[in-house]
Amino acid sequence: MPRPIHVVGAGLAGPEAAIQIARHGLACVLHEMRPVQRTPAHETDAFGELVCSNSLKTETEGSAPWLLKEELRRMGSMSMRIAAGVRIPGGTALTVDRSLFARSVTAAVESEPLIEIKRDEVKDIPIDRDEVWIIATGPLTSDALAGAIADRTGRERLYFHDAISPIVDAETIDMSVAYRGSRYGHSIDGSSDYVNCPFTREQYQRFLAELLAAEQHRSPDFDNPNYFEGCLPIEEIARRGPDTLRFGPMKPVGLRDPRTGRGAYAVVQLRQEDARAGSYNIVGFQNHLKYGEQKRLLRMIPGLERAEFLRFGQIHRNTYINAPALLLPTLQWNRHANILFAGQISGVEGYVESMATGLMAGWNAARLSRGETPLQWPPATAHGSLCRYISGASPDNYQPANITFDLLPPPSAELKRKYRKQKRERRRHQCELGLTALDEFLNVHQAAA
Repeated sequence: MPRPIHVVGAGLAGPEAAIQIARHGLACVLHEMRPVQRTPAHETDAFGELVCSNSLKTETEGSAPWLLKEELRRMGSMSMRIAAGVRIPGGTALTVDRSLFARSVTAAVESEPLIEIKRDEVKDIPIDRDEVWIIATGPLTSDALAGAIADRTGRERLYFHDAISPIVDAETIDMSVAYRGSRYGHSIDGSSDYVNCPFTREQYQRFLAELLAAEQHRSPDFDNPNYFEGCLPIEEIARRGPDTLRFGPMKPVGLRDPRTGRGAYAVVQLRQEDARAGSYNIVGFQNHLKYGEQKRLLRMIPGLERAEFLRFGQIHRNTYINAPALLLPTLQWNRHANILFAGQISGVEGYVESMATGLMAGWNAARLSRGETPLQWPPATAHGSLCRYISGASPDNYQPANITFDLLPPPSAELKRKYRKQKRERRRHQCELGLTALDEFLNVHQAAA
């Protein structure tokens, strides 16, 4: 009988890996340091807590994020099944009730008899033991373990600064000013999923001036911040030019006030945070301002003049490894084949990407435990493309990545000619190729599926 597989970390990757291991009929020990050791961003001790946003990216068919989620669904992802059950309105995005999602993930893991849960802090990588381990401690890896990983790998600890958006009490939004509507009217069910706060030119310019002058939190970590470009603080975006916010999180394109039929100079969107619509996330408004400054500035947003905030924005440091120098396409450490990495610490960025690497690490950990050869997912799939990127990119100045079409194999010359001016059709066809490759892969590896 194989020895239990150990999974460290119960964010998005760890629980998915543990469930997949159990589905293969193998025992698993899931280590989670909360509540023994807290993190700067988590609010609960639940597994699968979404700390930055409740959106799992677009569900628009033919997009790269959709492809990744569709592949997960076809492989029986626990996380995708739960997400579907706790979905809330969010336009074309897969948006979930954060609390219900975390509680459901926790319940699914706790109810699995083959999974033993240990609330302890793992402080080192057990390279001298012959068990299979998955390190899925996420971007908020404890200082002790992050230091041990740096020592063991012989490489400098890598990180970037990530951010969390504020959350506002729904009852304190002035709906005589704000209005409901989705960009271009797009939503999954035709509903108006967002609350929109419209700015005039003068209001925007006053807000921008106050934002640029606002006082930030200061600490040694932020003397030379290394931000992730996909999640920049609003004050950093604003420093890049007077209109950068209007082309970013305050983009007014595709939105018209149904009461007047007119657009606005800039718009702040609020997205439903929970199933009862009791709170709203201020979309793209992550920041590193002092809380008093945030309260003052956010109340300058039209419709939020009397808003009460359930959470203010904040910045935290995300740790990851230099994956191209350390990992194989199977997610194994190239120096210790019995140790795998998954989730954001492995060099991917995003919740769904973390689920994906968790699923792959779980399957391969089970195969390794049984003495079988670990799998490599086909390059045409989103899963295979992620693994190819994190294991094959240049290790010089490596940066984590979300799934994009840039990671997938380029379209064939024939496909480029056929859809020369039809990017959407070309990408839809790339998704079809990826799903066909995945289906063929699963037919060969029925035991893993």
